[in-house]
Amino acid sequence: MGLILLEALGAGLVFILIVWWTMFSGRRKGELHDEDEAPDDGNGPAEKNPPPKP
Repeated sequence: MGLILLEALGAGLVFILIVWWTMFSGRRKGELHDEDEAPDDGNGPAEKNPPPKP
């Protein structure tokens, strides 16, 4: 019984390690924030300013 619990704990730790690695492996400063995703061009959000009709 104890061996099964130890194996489940090890599998859970490996799973958490894989999730952590895939979340932060490509970014130098961790998760991106909303203000970092798109530069502010002064026009406001794209939903409020639809593209002009041809």
